[in-house]
Amino acid sequence: MSDLAAAWTKLETAAQGARERPIASLFATEPDRLARLTLEAPELFLDLSKQPWSSADLDVALDLVRASGLEAARARLFAGEVVNPSEDRAALHTALRAATGAAFAAKGEPVSAEIDATRAAIAALAGAVRSGAKRGATGKAFRAIVHIGIGGSDFGPRLVWEALRPVAPQIELRFAANVDPADIAQALAGLDPAETLVVVVSKTFTTQETITNAQAARGWLRAALGQAGDAHLLAVSAAPAVAQAFGVPADQIFGFRDWVGGRYSVWSAVGLSCAIALGADVFEAFLAGGLAMDDHFLTAPLDRNAPVLLALAHVFNRNGLGRPIRAVVPYAQRLRLLPNFLQQLEMESNGKQTDSHGRPVARATAAAVFGDAGTNVQHAFFQLMHQGTDIIPVDILAVAHETEGERASQAKLLANAIAQAEALMVGKSEAVVRAELAGQPQARIDELAPQKTFHGNRPSSFILLDRLTPRALGALIALYEHKTFVEGVLWGINSFDQWGVELGKTLAVAILSELEGGAPGVHDPSTTSLVTRLKV
Repeated sequence: MSDLAAAWTKLETAAQGARERPIASLFATEPDRLARLTLEAPELFLDLSKQPWSSADLDVALDLVRASGLEAARARLFAGEVVNPSEDRAALHTALRAATGAAFAAKGEPVSAEIDATRAAIAALAGAVRSGAKRGATGKAFRAIVHIGIGGSDFGPRLVWEALRPVAPQIELRFAANVDPADIAQALAGLDPAETLVVVVSKTFTTQETITNAQAARGWLRAALGQAGDAHLLAVSAAPAVAQAFGVPADQIFGFRDWVGGRYSVWSAVGLSCAIALGADVFEAFLAGGLAMDDHFLTAPLDRNAPVLLALAHVFNRNGLGRPIRAVVPYAQRLRLLPNFLQQLEMESNGKQTDSHGRPVARATAAAVFGDAGTNVQHAFFQLMHQGTDIIPVDILAVAHETEGERASQAKLLANAIAQAEALMVGKSEAVVRAELAGQPQARIDELAPQKTFHGNRPSSFILLDRLTPRALGALIALYEHKTFVEGVLWGINSFDQWGVELGKTLAVAILSELEGGAPGVHDPSTTSLVTRLKV
């Protein structure tokens, strides 16, 4: 048995002891539990003490990390070596947020000078638009941006905007991702084409949904402004010639390279819309937060390393305890899109059934992620969290100090976040419930007591931001990026490809041709029936 296989066996064996052991009891038996399982990371505080592992279990989990070769894999990631072998690519999103003058290379090719130049161009354009130096075809200042992209070209920028947008923004930013025509119609509704920029984000500039929406927006601009409307188009693409042929002026095309994966691309020119709408200084602070987390991930000891420990908490539940679902609940309305972002980051990165050598994986990989903003979800799915038949680990996030609204409202929000984590862990015993029901008929007590009992022992990680600043948001996103990478290394999978996305897209092209009157294809009876029913 290899060292890695032995380490996995030890972790899975250790987890069995945690299955019925009350998490709350560990605070009494491990006096240093809080000290060991809480830590400060850049802009963040993490409390992992409500996870089901004991101190000895954590040691076993850390041995698994060492046996996996994580530290060597981490070094290859930051060195720009091939970590995406199926596409023979590096994954250098870390280079995008490095300090100016860094010396990153992708497969030996220096890339930092190009990154610095792109960042400078983004800052210059953002400054010109916001100051009014750059204006539209009729001389009006720009008051709105419509950002068109899908997947990684949408989730990240949308999250950043919702998290950091001013209450009354100087420039309004809207998004269109879905090929459903209602999405682009709503994004354009009420805007003045003379005051609107359209930013089209597509690596190949051929993505069906994005180009369909871009064509609609281009038509909207041209209908109002004529051919001059093309001056309102900007593109972010690795295919500048295709973007220029579409009508985007050459000097308004921003590039990014194939070593930038879509779900890791918000740090690149994909964040252009946010840089303009928020200001280049805000975008640079966001990048700085990501860089700070990179430095922490690279230098912190494994047992004090936030991405490593957060990943191990997930792996302990997923593989040790067989829990295939994880919730993410930010007690911050501005972070309500974080679960959506993490669905792509984690499930697209690590939703794999083969390892990086093409062999079937030895154990389960990514859990399904769901969530939304607290306290809203307490009135939705928290019933399932507390008393459902499945134990669902949850990441609870909160912001200590908000800058909007009344302090009393923020205190209520924080009280709910803390209380839910406690309630999930400690529960409420049947004996306590029966004592509360004393005085009612015994038959009624016997009926109600089981229904009102909370078994507890449901784990959570608590992540606290002092304030939701651009730096804190950058650190938070980078934390989850590195967590995802650690998990991929432990499972032996490639976290940077996404072949599972391709099959449905390929079939959709063929079916579209059939729906538009093309020759019928060969399908199963159900598919053929649907195509026949829905032909244009």
